[in-house]
Amino acid sequence: MNQAARRIGRTLALVLPVVLVLSGTLAVAKVPWAEPPADSTVVNAGAERAPQQTDVAPEPLPAEDELLVSLLDELHAADPGTALTSLQREVELDPALAVHCMEIARALGQAAVEKYGSAVLAQEHARPVCDTSFAAGVAGAV
Repeated sequence: MNQAARRIGRTLALVLPVVLVLSGTLAVAKVPWAEPPADSTVVNAGAERAPQQTDVAPEPLPAEDELLVSLLDELHAADPGTALTSLQREVELDPALAVHCMEIARALGQAAVEKYGSAVLAQEHARPVCDTSFAAGVAGAV
């Protein structure tokens, strides 16, 4: 019995560090560490700002911003559960929106707390969309 336990212990002592190192390496490789900012410009401290043009038409909102606006309207018109169901449907139709799903669900959670004035009432409408982002938004709004 002692030899079997010793053999198991030795095997774990050899295998466990290898597994931990490999899993840690894979986890670190998946993280987008530092992406360069979209519009990074260096400006001198004494440089004057360029005058703003007022006759330029505003740029259209990106798809995720349009979706957020429509879902917030839906949340205020109906309830957060309906908006979350619509979010899930939109992400299934356009998988490119999945990147923004957690951010949108979190914003819906915050808006639900604003609408109901209570985290408990807002949390009653939670759906399993984008993991627990709606709940994180509810908790963050308190």
